[in-house]
Amino acid sequence: MPFDPLERSRQVESLVMDSGRRKYYRFRPGQFYGGIVTADAVGCSFLCAYCWNYGRNLNPAGVGTFFSPEEVVDRVLLLARKHHLNQVRISGAEPLLGQESLAHLLKILEGLSARAPDYRFILETNGLMLGQEREFARSLSRFKNLRVRVCLKATDRDRFQLITGADRDYFFKPIAALAHLKQHGVRCWPALAADLFTREEIRGLQSMLVAQSLGPELELEELILYPFVEKNLRERGVELARRPV
Repeated sequence: MPFDPLERSRQVESLVMDSGRRKYYRFRPGQFYGGIVTADAVGCSFLCAYCWNYGRNLNPAGVGTFFSPEEVVDRVLLLARKHHLNQVRISGAEPLLGQESLAHLLKILEGLSARAPDYRFILETNGLMLGQEREFARSLSRFKNLRVRVCLKATDRDRFQLITGADRDYFFKPIAALAHLKQHGVRCWPALAADLFTREEIRGLQSMLVAQSLGPELELEELILYPFVEKNLRERGVELARRPV
């Protein structure tokens, strides 16, 4: 049965947030986006079949350590300076689950803006809360070093439900997130796991975005088929349109 992702967000936020602190399990440098420091968190409003962090997000209560925003900033800046990087992101989970996780993120952005104003922060999000709450987008608009990557998950409602586990009626929330971000002047772009969809399906999604003045830019992400990801895809009945190279 599909679940209500807003209700799941509330439940998960209560597990991964505590007095302004959020659960993280790793801080690391990496080569994504040309070089970036990543704070890996736990807890998501979706349960995507292809998620590389599926196990931790399925059981966020049992994973990770609570860090304050100041502690997160300290750790990512230490790694960034050690490895000569100037980009930061949160990955592995959904940064925006509700008001408490939003406040945590805003304090991280404030800390980075004050201590490393030339650094770029890339917010990777599924767009659920940004599509649900227009004010979330407005609150992000004051950070000029922020870029937002919205993962659209699917090209239609039925595939959205199959892939995320969330009710198909929430398919349009990530698209609404793009609209809200653009309305508030936040630099953003959509992304899609392209290996799950045909060229025709991808073109259809791009046409939908163009019709709403949200396209045609669409980042096509290549899946990493870990054994457990392939198992999850099979069990959900999600077929690959093409195998990653």
